[in-house]
Amino acid sequence: MDLLVAHGGDPAGSRMAASLAAGMGEAGAAPGGRGSLRRGDGFDLLVIDTPAVSADWLADEEGYGGYGGFVFLSRHSAASGIPALTCHSTGNVGPASLGGREGEVAVPYPALQKSFMRMLWERRGEFPGFEVTIEATHHGPTALDRPVAFVEVGTTEREWRDDALCGSVAGLAREAVAEAAAGPSPRFGICFGGPHYSKKFTDEAARGEFALGTVVPKRALALLDEGLLSHILERNAGASAALVDDKGLGARRREVLGLLEGTGLEVIRL
Repeated sequence: MDLLVAHGGDPAGSRMAASLAAGMGEAGAAPGGRGSLRRGDGFDLLVIDTPAVSADWLADEEGYGGYGGFVFLSRHSAASGIPALTCHSTGNVGPASLGGREGEVAVPYPALQKSFMRMLWERRGEFPGFEVTIEATHHGPTALDRPVAFVEVGTTEREWRDDALCGSVAGLAREAVAEAAAGPSPRFGICFGGPHYSKKFTDEAARGEFALGTVVPKRALALLDEGLLSHILERNAGASAALVDDKGLGARRREVLGLLEGTGLEVIRL
């Protein structure tokens, strides 16, 4: 069973949580007293009093160890202001500027992300004017030892406070949680290269063979060395491939491909 998590002060996350809560039992005090918890059929719902990106404390709080994964419901922000619906794994390839720990990536949730992105793609006509996209791995939390994914509604206050929009996205998240739990788990690959919003990796998640693990974008490849790669491999246990944006590796192309040769992963160029 997964735990869906939202920050009560997040206008989009709280609206997604409220939509899901309408079909669940009464809220009770959460373990540790840092929010409210509802028990459900197939998932539980936690509304916390701290930002979602800094929810690493869930790893240390008694009462959350039995969940199979954590799905955070959140707003999405971007300087472009373009409306977007996103889903991504979390982690800090470099400095920890938005929660989590420096140089630590979370355990990704490939099955959940693939189900959610496929559903978004199939129903994109219900969200006219919105970009449907994955994002590169970024921000916290990073310390949880179970799969983590963020489902986000963006990109401005207008979208964050749209009850119908947030309810629709929350409904897809609920369906994706159920599908991911039913299995079987898809093949997944760790991704390297390309921009923060990668069309290649989005297409793979929504319509391709592979689900996505950690996504290390071009801008972060300068930080990739044997130690960091070993950590990423550990957090992506079960990955069978390295999905590479072959034209998006930049100046470190040779070094990155060299590092990947020794991993045992099948290198697939997109």
